[in-house]
Amino acid sequence: MNQGRPQPEPDDDPTPAVADPATGEVRVVARLCDTCIYRPGNLMHLAPGRVRQLAAEALAADGHIVCHSTLPALAPPGTKGAICRGFANAHGNAIFALRVGAAFGRIVEVPPPHKQA
Repeated sequence: MNQGRPQPEPDDDPTPAVADPATGEVRVVARLCDTCIYRPGNLMHLAPGRVRQLAAEALAADGHIVCHSTLPALAPPGTKGAICRGFANAHGNAIFALRVGAAFGRIVEVPPPHKQA
């Protein structure tokens, strides 16, 4: 038993890498996934202002938003992390990983993962 140690929550999975260290490729989802937080209608039921907050935090840290459809808890097995297409569309060159990937010609667009059955 794990007494005294906090147990991880399902959404505590580490954020998946969006770059392949062996090739330098940076993955970005090729199109908005079906429930993208950047689609109209708040399909993920986020609190008002949450998308702006997430984007501001990511950009302030020279980071990015990983497409939630590529997160380990939601993605089919074997899915690799990728930058959210909506975030990439909204913030493009402000995203450090995309600037670096573009500088080396290593941006790879990947299809959104299929939903698990």
